Amino acid sequence: MNTIIDIANKVFTPLINLGAAPLMTIVLTVIALFFKVKPSRALEGGIKLGIALTGIGAIIGILTTAFSDAMTAFVERTGISLNITDVGWAPLATITWGSPYTLYFLLIMVIVNIIMLAMKKTNTLDVDIFDIWHLAIVGLFAIFCGANLFIASALVIFIGVLKIWNSDLMKPTFNDLLNAPDSNPMTTTHMNYMMNPIIMVFDKVFDKVFDKVFPWLDKYDFDAAKLNSKIGFWGSKFAIGIYLGIFVGLLAGQTPTQIFSLAFTAAVCLELFSLIGAWFIAAVEPLSQGITDFANKRLKGRTINIGLDWPFLAGRAEIWAAANVLAPIMLLEAIILPGNKLLPLGGIIAMGVTPALLVVTRGKLIRMIVIGAIELPLFLWSGTLIAPFVTQTAKAVGAFPAGLSGSAMISHTTMEGPIEKFLGYLVGNASQGQIEFLLSTALVLGAYLLIFIWYARQMKKRNAAYVAKKEEKASPSIAHDMTHASEAK
Repeated sequence: MNTIIDIANKVFTPLINLGAAPLMTIVLTVIALFFKVKPSRALEGGIKLGIALTGIGAIIGILTTAFSDAMTAFVERTGISLNITDVGWAPLATITWGSPYTLYFLLIMVIVNIIMLAMKKTNTLDVDIFDIWHLAIVGLFAIFCGANLFIASALVIFIGVLKIWNSDLMKPTFNDLLNAPDSNPMTTTHMNYMMNPIIMVFDKVFDKVFDKVFPWLDKYDFDAAKLNSKIGFWGSKFAIGIYLGIFVGLLAGQTPTQIFSLAFTAAVCLELFSLIGAWFIAAVEPLSQGITDFANKRLKGRTINIGLDWPFLAGRAEIWAAANVLAPIMLLEAIILPGNKLLPLGGIIAMGVTPALLVVTRGKLIRMIVIGAIELPLFLWSGTLIAPFVTQTAKAVGAFPAGLSGSAMISHTTMEGPIEKFLGYLVGNASQGQIEFLLSTALVLGAYLLIFIWYARQMKKRNAAYVAKKEEKASPSIAHDMTHASEAK
């Protein structure tokens, strides 16, 4: 096992040290060249992806910092005492990549993905290797809680396979949300979409209960572009940013100058998110054509999808509108939630929550906010649970944030995969042979798998409906062509 770990570190360390944007530029360029894309076009797509990743990271950083300052002011006003500091995702990625086991988990999942493709168990080639840290941290936490490397590896593979299957299930919905053709290869294996099964449970409750009690509720959902065409700029992305910035600024008791600064910051970020989301689509255009040509010539038309990072959906305004509304809700929940010790700051813009909400509800904003508010406690409890591991590991690899007290604990509010962190905790403790943990782990793993299977069936029904809808649209055109041909004869 040590030999495998050493090989993984020698192969991947130089690449990972480049950072996410350069790494993904190289990966996308190389994959495009493999699919016989012209070198200049392949490099163009790779560079555009690197620019898109850099841009989305910068905008999220601006928005998170602005809202964190407002929330800090709110905390100071109210005297709230929560002793775990939310440092956001970046320090956690640094901490996770500081472990040699992360690259080992990456190697395992690369092999698993290749095997699944060869056996035709998936159509997704996962190229988002930087974000393997979201999955690796589950394995590392299981080891921290008592699991050996073999058991932790089994857990990582189990979750990783489900992530890859989920990318196939979501692909038609991504096409629908982006209004993209079937030839578009973009999908994602990002960990935040592993919340889809739980969200779908609540979405079905919405269908059965809320639609009967409040049948008018979904009428207030909106697509910002459609709303803007009806009521002008009042429904635009930047207007939504203004409203939410003013609301949060008032909540924090800021001065008029600070409130307007926050409002305009939120407005420009929502506009830029939409622009940058289009960059992801442009980045994969050369690869898309290359895959189509390759599949037609070599794979008898088999579809090959490319698993990217989640932000190619960043152009959907509902993601950001829901995230901004959920920010103050999350803070209020953190204050009153039993067992929570985590103060939302770095993760206050809930990027670990809203993309999955968008996919399951297909942009129904009211549902996104209501279901998001219901599931946020899972993230808070998960962040609290994992804080001792994060804090200890950060100090061990020299990544503990400067300026914090040595006795402070750190974590992340909206860390992707909260349920998987609980699985890591249970599996790690069950490895010690305690009967209560063995039983709990078996029950929870079983429930986790069963809910995913149920969710997969629901997604297959949705995908079949997409196909039927396309065939229905195509039928009149076919009938017209046949009639025209008959008349010509």
